[in-house]
Amino acid sequence: MRVNLTSALNDSHIDANQNSTQRQVAISLSAVSETSDRSVPLNLGLILDHSGSMIGKPINTVKEAAMRIVEGLSPGDRLSVIAFDHRAKVIVPNQEVDDIGAVKTLINKLKAEGGTSIDEGMKLGIKEVGLGKEDRVSQVFLLTDGENEHGDNQRCLKLAAVAAEYNITLNTLGFGNHWNQDVLESIADAVGGTLCYIEQPEQALTEFSRLFTRIQSVGLTNAYLCLEFIPEVRLAEFKPVAQVEPETVELNAQAEGNTYIVRLGDLMTDQARVILVNLYLGQLSVGNHTIGTVQVRYDDPSSSKTALLSEKIPLTVEVQQVYEAKVDSNVQKSILTLAKYRQTQLAESKLNQGDRLGAATLLQTAAKTALQLGDKSAATVLQTNATQLQAGEELSEAQRKKTRMVSKTILQSDN
Repeated sequence: MRVNLTSALNDSHIDANQNSTQRQVAISLSAVSETSDRSVPLNLGLILDHSGSMIGKPINTVKEAAMRIVEGLSPGDRLSVIAFDHRAKVIVPNQEVDDIGAVKTLINKLKAEGGTSIDEGMKLGIKEVGLGKEDRVSQVFLLTDGENEHGDNQRCLKLAAVAAEYNITLNTLGFGNHWNQDVLESIADAVGGTLCYIEQPEQALTEFSRLFTRIQSVGLTNAYLCLEFIPEVRLAEFKPVAQVEPETVELNAQAEGNTYIVRLGDLMTDQARVILVNLYLGQLSVGNHTIGTVQVRYDDPSSSKTALLSEKIPLTVEVQQVYEAKVDSNVQKSILTLAKYRQTQLAESKLNQGDRLGAATLLQTAAKTALQLGDKSAATVLQTNATQLQAGEELSEAQRKKTRMVSKTILQSDN
């Protein structure tokens, strides 16, 4: 496996007469399989909420979805299953699945009962997945339908940080409308995972299947973006780095000397991660300049190698005495994608402060941004909610969660 790495500025021409210039760099990263690569086995952990609120169709559809995942495992894949209510227990210890029927029987015995302690499930689930992670892609599906009433949300975030250290990716699935979207989003974002919304029980099968297909395409793990700049270039001070594809996520950049390091997590073969970096350039002389380099550090489980380095990609600009813009439309799309997310986040903040009209205005702005992107589904959701707030009505939990989802990604047509 190797990294496919490309970069582009929103405008690679710079005005020599300006003391300071702002530019955005879009960096695309994906894994590329080579003929000599062996397939990388999965190490999958399922952490399933079976609290009393899951009784009936919810628990039955989740069990069915989990059993279908078991049927989709390949030889050499490992599986562990944890169930939690206000406690957590191991249903299937980490193992290569030789007897699919026996594993499905264990899952099918789950009954809805008890309260909810997400962190207890996470602690036990991460421990089990950790037992089988060598030379595998380690992924966790964490599903819950409720608030962490018997647990500690801060402990959840600390456990997510532990998972990141152990190169374990957590994907969160919110079932129904009473889960805490801030907590589940933060858990997934902290480790490069994804957040899924299962609004109706029958969607569990689709969401589990979609997520399983995604993790099967992971080729490289533990990826870090390494950015190095000349002295005249600096990162923006406020939220300078964000992922915009496949989901929008704010990222942290850690300075190491004159290099900035950004953790990304897994790289997939069928879908690129696109990172947007906000830069400020000081005044430069007329001519062509290399203002920095981009590189990726990563692990390749197919070859059992760690801390590999991609080639360094130069970032170049042309400084002009008579400035003529050279705009990259793809980078402009990335800028709009991040704007849609941040406008929606600001709207949610206004709404939480009780400012419904302020929230409505920002949602309308986000809807217009979505239309510019061609994301009609998001535009419809955002404008509908804005209109409802302007009419003096509250948004339901389902509407709030749908708003968060369309801000982060393109809404799936079957949702």
